[in-house]
Amino acid sequence: ALTWSLLAPAAPSEVQNLNLSVLLLSPPPRLVREFVAQNNTSQIKHVIQILSQEFALSQHPHSRKGGLIGLAACSIALGKDSGLYLKELIEPVLTCFNDADSRLRYYACEALYNIVKVARGSVLPHFNVLFDGLSKLAADPDPNVKSGSELLDRLLKDIVTESNQFDLVGFIPLLRERIYSNNQYARQFIISWILVLESVPDINLLDYLPEILDGLFQILGDNSKEIRKMCEVALGEFLKEIKKNPPSVKFAEMANILVIHCQAADDLIQLTAMCWMREFIQLAGRVMLPYSSGILTAVLPCLSYDDRKKNIKEVANVCNQSLMKLVIPEDDEMDEAKQATAPPAEPASEEPVPEPEAASGGESVFTWAVRSPLSFLCSSERIQVTLNLDGIVQVLDCHLHDTSIGMMTRIAVLKWLYHLYIKTPRKMFRHTDSLFPILLRTLSDESDEVILKDLEVLAEIASSPAGQTEGHGPSETADPRPGQVELHIPGRNSQLSASGAKGLECSPSTPTMNSYFYKFMINLLKRFSSERKLLETRGAFIIRQLCLLLNAENIFHSMADILLREEDLKFASTMVHTLNTILLTSSELFQLRNQLKDLRTPESRNLFCCLYRSWCHNPVTTVSLCFLTQNYKHAYDLIQKFGDLEVTVDFLTEVDKLVQLIECPIFTYLRLQLLDMKNNPYLIKALYGLLMLLPQSSAFQLLSHRLQCVPNPELMQSADGSRASAGSKRSSASNIDYTELLQHFDKVQHKHLEARHQRAGRAEQLERRGVL
Repeated sequence: ALTWSLLAPAAPSEVQNLNLSVLLLSPPPRLVREFVAQNNTSQIKHVIQILSQEFALSQHPHSRKGGLIGLAACSIALGKDSGLYLKELIEPVLTCFNDADSRLRYYACEALYNIVKVARGSVLPHFNVLFDGLSKLAADPDPNVKSGSELLDRLLKDIVTESNQFDLVGFIPLLRERIYSNNQYARQFIISWILVLESVPDINLLDYLPEILDGLFQILGDNSKEIRKMCEVALGEFLKEIKKNPPSVKFAEMANILVIHCQAADDLIQLTAMCWMREFIQLAGRVMLPYSSGILTAVLPCLSYDDRKKNIKEVANVCNQSLMKLVIPEDDEMDEAKQATAPPAEPASEEPVPEPEAASGGESVFTWAVRSPLSFLCSSERIQVTLNLDGIVQVLDCHLHDTSIGMMTRIAVLKWLYHLYIKTPRKMFRHTDSLFPILLRTLSDESDEVILKDLEVLAEIASSPAGQTEGHGPSETADPRPGQVELHIPGRNSQLSASGAKGLECSPSTPTMNSYFYKFMINLLKRFSSERKLLETRGAFIIRQLCLLLNAENIFHSMADILLREEDLKFASTMVHTLNTILLTSSELFQLRNQLKDLRTPESRNLFCCLYRSWCHNPVTTVSLCFLTQNYKHAYDLIQKFGDLEVTVDFLTEVDKLVQLIECPIFTYLRLQLLDMKNNPYLIKALYGLLMLLPQSSAFQLLSHRLQCVPNPELMQSADGSRASAGSKRSSASNIDYTELLQHFDKVQHKHLEARHQRAGRAEQLERRGVL
């Protein structure tokens, strides 16, 4: 369809150059063919130069149109030889791509189409400039120009697909630059080319994926559904290639890109990036460990998504579980092993953990870099990657401090901490002092499941052999936060220990625990003291779970030990009442109750004495402890002293509850011992003593009816009635100084009386001030 007639009107009025006049009189194709036949390259170049300079680049629009058609005609006339003159043919045409006149841009597109169609594979060395020009035309506002550029685009794609000489290395910088275009049509053009290059077997675009992956994810957020779909397909093809050939994938170079886009506000970008992250962790394995803190920053918040983002949540959960499995026990020793074998080297850059403010914002700020190159190895080979535990712990600590995170995220954080304490205990204990306060505060969480996981972590800290520290007594605790009530723990008296702080650590209360166990007990009681609501609502739940996770005897022994020296007597009485209720009613404490029931071993008698001293903060609980341990005579002696105590409503309420407990299955053995009145006279006396303390309430009627059921002792006598019961033998052989215990009871109750009077006096003063 090319005609030379268009050049006639555009000819200059004054022709000064003989060659130019010849050109005007004779059409360029015929001249060019003659010069080709003569092998006259200089004349060919001269013709092209005239068409370029005098016409295609002319100031007159008609001259430019004629020049473009003339250049295309020359290319057709040159045929297979056009490849020798492509630079001269292409450059003026590309210049016209920027023309203000849309018709000229269309002619330029048509001319270049004819040039490329003739040259075919010869244009590949000039591919970058052609691609650059086409990328501009793809966003052209004129529909005709866009239509023409699409024809040229398809032709170029066919040529690239057929050829095996495409310069991918030279093309990648241009692609990397153009991929960040915000124009919708330019993005569509870029994605179409990526899909074509990915489909060519001889072109391995996967090697350069790190350079364009970020741009692809940017395009995935385009407003056009068609472009998003095209980009989704392109990313899907790349992921298929990655799965087919993992050893050639540069996982480490793309990890941070995925971390950034896993936090995107756009659901499609986030889901796609999370799916890629899942595959990367599963395929690359420990190569991903240096990026763990960034991955966790991106993944953990997704675990609390609701059903509207169910897919993202499920993939994030798989990422989290897979990453957790990469941490192995060898990570606990890897640093030391590398230091022992590796020569001195520059310190590797650590992953900076983002500040909470940056992480919660809409803009991503992650720029992790790993200086030592990491590459994928076969699964049979061990990847020597150092776990950056500091970065991980900082991220986990940051999420625990964030009160806005969801329940599932908090649970996942606690699972991570527990896993790290199991797999890398030595390294984790370096962070225990900083983690301890937030773990204790997490006990106030509204979710029982969170509290359970939190207790698992705290129990592991308290029982792990790695937690043994030299020279640190358990009384050394983290500084309490402002406003927190502190337990005042004076030094032990001579009856308890003469070995100071070290004696606390090695006391019988912690035979299988580490030095953090006693710290945990002290801080837990601090927590209960400062948050009475926590004690009321969750105290029993927390202590019962700890009895399952740790040794129940150790817990009760250590808490009794601490409460013995507690200066807040009201709290001590409340705490003792709580512990006693748990001891007498919880199924978790069945073995401990049996141990105390008989007092057959020195350890059980030692435990009884320890509990007794603290239980003296609450008179009724002290009697119930004596009932549990079958110390009926001492229970009777205590009840006799109740006449000297200040009987309050709370006191009578606790007696009422004790009567109710006596009717429970736990005290079945006690009720059966009422049949043996001869050997248990003090049991009868103690129960009658409780009856006399009670007003004539429902509890009074209950106990009265029980005592009426006690049979006549003469009817219950047997042939061997003179034989002492096992209980009396046990009592006489126990070597417990009950006189000293009674004196201790009197001393503690005297302190409580003084404290009550002081509180009453202060309340009265405040009331008077209020009246004044």
